[in-house]
Amino acid sequence: MSTIPARLRQLVLRRSRGRCEYCRLSQAGQEAMFHIDHVIPLAAGGMTTADNLALACVSCSLRKGARQMAADPQNGEIVAMFNPRRDQWAEHFSWQGGFLAGLTGIGRATIVALSLNRPIILAIRQEERMLGRHEE
Repeated sequence: MSTIPARLRQLVLRRSRGRCEYCRLSQAGQEAMFHIDHVIPLAAGGMTTADNLALACVSCSLRKGARQMAADPQNGEIVAMFNPRRDQWAEHFSWQGGFLAGLTGIGRATIVALSLNRPIILAIRQEERMLGRHEE
């Protein structure tokens, strides 16, 4: 387990604008503190550096774990999961109301792997939209 220095933690929080960098859920209004995720896990040689850290809600962090690859549900191809330090979010995902659509294999695989359209997160997004906290 790696300890994240305070300066790096603050940089990750500022850079993410307090949102999960995978599902875009806002930390505001959430009870559990979001995690600082190693995009490339330590076990795979990832470092505790700004270019390998991302803010992740608890759900995304736990579902991602040490995975870096997942299957594209459209064709079964194993692809890299979304990397917030390398990939542009809008190239891989789009909002359809509160539903998250994958535009690429990376987007589709990440949505399935992190279960980004499960019923509870859809309900949370609907409430977040009513409160003006959902980013579209």
